[in-house]
Order: sequence, then structure tokens, then C-alpha cells
Amino acid sequence: MLNEREIRALCLELLDTAWPTYLTTIDANGYPQTRAMFNLRNRNRFPELIPLFENHCEDFMILFGTNTSSPKLLEITKNPATSVYFCIPEKSRGAMFGGDLQIVDDMELKKALWQDGWERYYPDGVEDPDYTVLKIFPRVVKGWTGSSTFRLEIGEKQ
Repeated sequence: MLNEREIRALCLELLDTAWPTYLTTIDANGYPQTRAMFNLRNRNRFPELIPLFENHCEDFMILFGTNTSSPKLLEITKNPATSVYFCIPEKSRGAMFGGDLQIVDDMELKKALWQDGWERYYPDGVEDPDYTVLKIFPRVVKGWTGSSTFRLEIGEKQ
């Protein structure tokens, strides 16, 4: 059985190394909708973003860039409850981070997250009206490592 310190270390390893991550929202009919997303906390793929997450080792804040026109935005406005799943199958590790997803309209954060090459998704660049940032401060983490499972209550949004 893992203690809280070990669980938190495992969670940070998943946040820092898993690729990709899977975001699940709930559609208008109440069905889960899961899609792969860039794990912007992945230290190898997005080393320039490391400073954005340095003060979020306790609250496990997760950020995504996405299209404003995506169906997930309507789903989030109707029901912000979501889960984000990170896994490293070759190490037999995974965790679901659950909480309420927020739509963030902060130009400084959008600029900080912006990546070269995202013009293919947002042709007008960082100020493209179709570029949106999503944020979650998970309230619960449920996961597994090897044959052990764990649950960590994080609490209310920070």
C-alpha cells in the first residue's frame, strides 16, 4: 500500500512524463467523450513550459490548449465535471485526475502556453479567436501502479 508521499511522487511522475493524456467530458446526452490531448506538463516535449507548473506540485494543475469551436467547449459549459487520464503502460502506472474544467480567457497565459507549429490549429496565432485555454485543479486522483491501486483526495480548487 502506497503512502500519500509515494502517491504524490507517482502522480508527479505521470504528469511530467506521460504522453499523450486523455481528456473526458460529458456530452449533452450524458455520455463520456474521451480524446487525446497534448500533455503540456511533459518535461521532455515542452521543456519551456516547466516554469508554468513549478508551483503546482501540490495542486496538480493541468492546462490544455484547444479550439474554441470544439464540441468539448459546449460540453464544458454545460457540465464542467471532467477527468484527465495519464498513463505509462510500460511501467504499469496510470492515474485519473478528476475535477471541474475551467475555460480560461487570459491572454498572458495563452501567450505563455503558445507553441511553434500551433498555427496549423490556430492560423491567426496566439490571438486567434479559435484558441482557448482549459484549466483543471483536480479534486481527486485515482490510479494504479503494478497491482496496487490508490486514491488521493486533493480538496477544493486552489
